[in-house]
Amino acid sequence: MQPRVMLVGAGPGSSDLLTLRAASAIQGAEALLYDALVGEEILGLAPRRCLRIRTGKRAGGASMGQDEINALMARLALRGLKVVRLKGGDPSVFGRSGEERAYLEARGVAVEIVPGITAASAAAAQFAFPLTHRAEARRLTFATARIQDGELVADGWPSDRETTLAIYMGRDSAGLIAERLIRDGRPPETPALAVENAGRIDARLMQATLASLPGVIAAAAPNGPVVLVIGAVAARACDQAAVDACPRSGRVR
Repeated sequence: MQPRVMLVGAGPGSSDLLTLRAASAIQGAEALLYDALVGEEILGLAPRRCLRIRTGKRAGGASMGQDEINALMARLALRGLKVVRLKGGDPSVFGRSGEERAYLEARGVAVEIVPGITAASAAAAQFAFPLTHRAEARRLTFATARIQDGELVADGWPSDRETTLAIYMGRDSAGLIAERLIRDGRPPETPALAVENAGRIDARLMQATLASLPGVIAAAAPNGPVVLVIGAVAARACDQAAVDACPRSGRVR
């Protein structure tokens, strides 16, 4: 049988938001390489004898390099183990699934990708706002906040009012993001929000305008992963919706 690796989306964190295929893959894994943001609730689905290796990191922490992860996946799969590479959210949304697939297939290892719910979708569902909306948001752009030489790399970010911009990994760069978008033509009063731990029971909503977003985030001091949503639809977010959508959580502050 050809060796195989499954790149599995763990979704936003709650085990009941896993796809059935993702849950089945974890339950059948013999080697599980998981990101740091994957919680114990999901890791607990793996068999007791499964080899578990933490590969990801939280901001500022040590992590395993991508080359090392690639080599480890290939080595375990070529030994005949059922390898699951477990990634937060969706493997195809800023999850390096393309790089890992290319590396593995070049070494004779088959790859299956199992999608997961990405953070922006989880935030929209939990806090009752759409990512697109007739007459308000005709397009949706996913982006990351990448800093190079002290400058925000934001080539291709749309400035029109009919695009919802969902920015991942932007918690610590909110000031540069707001400054850049306003400079490129987004009105300072554009609705904006930040969601910490989207989709989890400890999710937190921070509502603002584009101009006030950096200060709101600084005052809230989130330490979990944050997705930013900028555009007219952000004004539709409702904090109380988190209670209705996730009754286990109690009131989200």
